[in-house]
Amino acid sequence: MYWCHQPRDVVKVHGADAATYLHSQLSQDLRPLAVGESVWSFVLQPTGKVDALVRVWRTGDDEFVLDTDARAGDVLTARLLRFRIRVKAEIERLDWKCIAVRPDEGGPVVGVQGLPSWGDGVDLLGPNIAPPAGVREGSADDVSASRIEAAWPLHGAEIIPGDTLPAETGVTAVAVSFTKGCYPGQELVERMDSRGAVAPRSLRVVDLDTSGEVVGFAAADVQVTSRHGSRALAYVRRSALSA
Repeated sequence: MYWCHQPRDVVKVHGADAATYLHSQLSQDLRPLAVGESVWSFVLQPTGKVDALVRVWRTGDDEFVLDTDARAGDVLTARLLRFRIRVKAEIERLDWKCIAVRPDEGGPVVGVQGLPSWGDGVDLLGPNIAPPAGVREGSADDVSASRIEAAWPLHGAEIIPGDTLPAETGVTAVAVSFTKGCYPGQELVERMDSRGAVAPRSLRVVDLDTSGEVVGFAAADVQVTSRHGSRALAYVRRSALSA
């Protein structure tokens, strides 16, 4: 088990209409979310393309903290402000820190309390946080390797605002509710799900050979987005997966 400082952009949404407004804008159902709980969600464009992948943490009855990848905060803030019309909800950026805690070889993190994260890890998030006692310090390379093995998409690499489809990312199972009401971008997401449609490409963990080429696929069928050693994340064309 190790810890590492992990840059995150953080936004607070608070006010009498915060819960209803966020519920109307996000792909996830926020109604069951109790104070202290968190859930992953997409923030989509009306076209159904991804603007950001966020974690929504309910910190009060009328207060939520949303955190997303570094450099995604401006896109997230602009998108939330875009549809805030006659809504009693304030949106502000927070200068908070994040410490990622991850297991070394699978299994959950034990003995550290934080927000559930990808790769069976937890994140410590707040204005003043300290590394967990008795846990070794890791590196950004460690986090990158863990993220690739978890097949978790990153803003700027696997998620390009206005270009990426939710179904391509492989995380709709944890970031989308298919039973909630309307939200911007829902039509495309629901249509693909109801028809059993397969995205034109999908995110996969792949192996690289000594020259850095993807093993098992033609170069034209893959787009490598992140790599660490002999492992990488890549978007693989649907035709290559069904061949």
